[in-house]
Amino acid sequence: MQPPPPKPGVPGAQPGYSPFSQPPTSQNQPLAPPGSQRPVQPWQQPPPGQGQPFRSAGNFVSAPGPPTGGPPGVLPGSGPPLTGARPAGPPGAFIPGHNAPPPPFARQPPGPPPPSGFRPAGPPPLTMGAVLGQGPPHGPPQGTGLAPPPPMGSTFSQAPPSGRIPGFPTQVAPGPPPTSGPYINAPPSLGQPQFAGQSMQPPSFGPPSQTRLNQFTAPPPLGTAQQAPPQSAPPFGPPPSYYGAPSPTSTPLQAPPPPTAGYGYDPTMRGLPEEFQSLSMVPLPGSMDAAVDPSALPRPADDIEPAASTWAANCHPRYLRLTCNSLPNAQSLVARWHLPLGAVVHPLAEAPPGEEVPVVNFGATSIVRCRRCRTYINAYVTFTDGGRRWRCNVCVLLNEVPVEYFCPLDANGKRKDADKRPELSQSSVEFVAPTEYMVRPPMPPVYFFLIDVSASAIRTGMLQIACDTIKASLDNLPGYPRTQIGFITFDSALHFYNLKSTLTQPQMMVVAELDDPFLPMPDDLLVNLSESRTVVEAMLDSLPAMFQNNLNVESALGPALKAAFMVMSQLGGKLLVFQSTLPSLGVGRLKLRGEDPRIYGTDKEYSLRVTEEQFYKQMAADFSKYQIAVNVYAFAAKYTDLASLGTLAKYTGGQVIHYPGFQAHTLREKFTYELGRDLTRETAWEAVMRIRCGKGVRFSTFHGHFMLRSSDLMALPAVDCDKAFAMQLTLEDTLLTTQTLYFQVALLYTSSSGERRIRVHTMAAPVTSEIGEMYRSADVGAIASLMSRLAIEKSLTSKLEDCRQAGQSRLVRALREYKNLFAVQYRTTGRLIYPESLKLLPLYVLAINKSLALRGGFHEVSVDERSAAAFEMMTMPVTRLQRYLYPSLYRIDDYLYKTAKIKADPVDLPTSLPLSAERLDPRGAYLYNDGLCFVLWVGKVVPADFIGLLYGSEAAQAPDSSKAVVVEQDNDLSRRFIAVLNTLREKNTALYQECLLVLKSCC
Repeated sequence: MQPPPPKPGVPGAQPGYSPFSQPPTSQNQPLAPPGSQRPVQPWQQPPPGQGQPFRSAGNFVSAPGPPTGGPPGVLPGSGPPLTGARPAGPPGAFIPGHNAPPPPFARQPPGPPPPSGFRPAGPPPLTMGAVLGQGPPHGPPQGTGLAPPPPMGSTFSQAPPSGRIPGFPTQVAPGPPPTSGPYINAPPSLGQPQFAGQSMQPPSFGPPSQTRLNQFTAPPPLGTAQQAPPQSAPPFGPPPSYYGAPSPTSTPLQAPPPPTAGYGYDPTMRGLPEEFQSLSMVPLPGSMDAAVDPSALPRPADDIEPAASTWAANCHPRYLRLTCNSLPNAQSLVARWHLPLGAVVHPLAEAPPGEEVPVVNFGATSIVRCRRCRTYINAYVTFTDGGRRWRCNVCVLLNEVPVEYFCPLDANGKRKDADKRPELSQSSVEFVAPTEYMVRPPMPPVYFFLIDVSASAIRTGMLQIACDTIKASLDNLPGYPRTQIGFITFDSALHFYNLKSTLTQPQMMVVAELDDPFLPMPDDLLVNLSESRTVVEAMLDSLPAMFQNNLNVESALGPALKAAFMVMSQLGGKLLVFQSTLPSLGVGRLKLRGEDPRIYGTDKEYSLRVTEEQFYKQMAADFSKYQIAVNVYAFAAKYTDLASLGTLAKYTGGQVIHYPGFQAHTLREKFTYELGRDLTRETAWEAVMRIRCGKGVRFSTFHGHFMLRSSDLMALPAVDCDKAFAMQLTLEDTLLTTQTLYFQVALLYTSSSGERRIRVHTMAAPVTSEIGEMYRSADVGAIASLMSRLAIEKSLTSKLEDCRQAGQSRLVRALREYKNLFAVQYRTTGRLIYPESLKLLPLYVLAINKSLALRGGFHEVSVDERSAAAFEMMTMPVTRLQRYLYPSLYRIDDYLYKTAKIKADPVDLPTSLPLSAERLDPRGAYLYNDGLCFVLWVGKVVPADFIGLLYGSEAAQAPDSSKAVVVEQDNDLSRRFIAVLNTLREKNTALYQECLLVLKSCC
């Protein structure tokens, strides 16, 4: 048989192919009203044995058998063929009324739907030899008609095209196949929801006259040339070759016009997995798509360290990370981005292995800076006029090069000494600041201790451990021999200590006046450590014994803070507060307000997470003004209102360390390590930080622990390598004309040695006009960090449920926007479509909602634990937050037995497992690591001697396994287990991770 001739008026028409009814509509054209009639046709039938059976795109059935009884190419009951002369125009051009498609197939008569779960289907899959984006190499065989419809009330005689039916012959294309799923046209406007009510499910079918294709605009017919859409309209689909194979006799298809900028369609796209991934979320009725397979879900890798930037002159991502490495050029693009746009700054992060931040000293010469925007000279500036002038990369102003800094240029316009100057070859440098950068001479490091000595502090052993740790750390305090130190203890009175170097024993002075405390000896309460070392050690040795029989349960924290402020206001420094009970006396006394469950779920719920006593806010402002940072150590087993006490750390650049239910025998090592690290880690004193950015953008909001002095200047009395900050970016101009934006972080601080320095990190990012490029260059770690801070800050003014819903809604809008970019090119519905860069974002958003700071209500997490977790997350660097949000899980028993048998060094850890209950075998033991603690989960079928080998025989028989402490035992299994824990601890030196024991039989 010969193929039927083309239909009149449709040049290049293909046999068996039915074009769609209307040309694509733009965003400004209205949709067809519901119930309107317009001709539609199903997709063509693939050749027998190549592909999968046909499924309709609406409430239609295919015509029975080959067309007979009418003109060639016209189906029975469809009316006469198209007639009439075609007006003049370019071949293949769309002309209304003359390129009209043939009439539709006969509709199925009204009646009950078949019981087979008949659902609409997508286009047939590619056949053997097809390449994605090009269609099958040949059209259907000659004489092949459409498959007959199933009888009413019966099921399909063939399976739907899922490709997973046992025994069903399938053909696999060489390239990556498109994701299977039912076919639903995309809405004409990318800004509109896909379905009413923002639902991810397809709309229900109405009567036969109202078909699904009446609701949305269909793609253009094959072989029809289309005019380029207006710049504001999205592209209307993939190349025409996607919809069907060209006929051997038809006109070759022309390449589609370039897509409109900003809608993410890339003509160079070679395959589905290269552009996005998809995941079936729920099985649709009548489809063979399975439900979510937990093993197929994307999960973070063990190594979550950020990769170095592709821009060689950019600083390392450890110091500065943008949430999107391709910034939008217009506010309209920002509105479609939906995710936070900003940066996460970790200015004093530990340098990558083998790298150090170079120190640059200009000597008597002032540091070279832009005279307008004050940007420091960096690797992105350009030199002109033979090297006598340089152009600022941030504000593009031409600056004069100082005579003493002049160097001629080479043939490429580059300074001849650029490779020898770190500030011109590296993007992370540290300048030695001259005297004009100092308001006062650099102050010595000051450590002042405010210690609670009430009955609870003595009973739990906190005072003894604190004194022992401080004494052991005296040799390692930074700033020797300039370091200053002082002490105040308090219960219902204030105890001051004279530590003058001429004394042989310290002198204690008691002040019982709490309403107006005073300093009994203002000059000798803060002393030089190197001069008074003997007296300080004697005081630390005698302090626990002095209060060992103290029965006083009161706490006068407020007056003690005022007294400490009077002592430290001249020099500044770091104030360490050790609190073991609720403040009950004097100014700043607090009351129990977190024990009422009736307030949860109401509009006043947030009041439990903010301070009710304004005294602590005012004290925090005073501390910050006088360069005093406050670190709060909380030990109480009962409510202590950390929401109020943590305000001291929040506005002074400090931190909150919480030990709920502290007991010396269980948390001694943790408290000792974390206090020792706080005292001995390198600290930047009297610091201020500012981040500069290019013209047209600015940082609008800042998130972290600091005091904002001006619109963009953060005051940090003390900052260290364990604290990070986040900020949101805003476009000031409607449209950016620049191609690259530059950012520079400058931290001005005093080192412990008394030298004023400026640490500078510089970064460049391209500007894009395509939303798809923004999604591809997103940084999921930085986005999760900024979203967690936004959610925590929202919890201070809203209910927890509203905070969780806000982050989830933002994620849904972002993924819906991304799905709309590809909804026409790839018929994927009922599936989650996500770019490779954001494949972990749904997981992280879910983890944020389940974190201690945001999950549940009154019965889930105590008020103090929720506040402590919120303060911790507000200062976490990105990598630590990622580990906290998605912990690691290891099968540890098999690993320990194996390494002990072969005498292997336990450096290479076992492969981490997905966090799923199905992974927990009752015959095994598993180690859980969230960056804050370890949990050893032991199945109930594990031999009892396994616990005895690791924890000792007493722990194995103890009724309460939560009090078991890991102590190295005299066996190879215990030594290797301790080595595994130490290996993991070395990767996270910010805190000490204790190991909790959980027995399955006790759960």
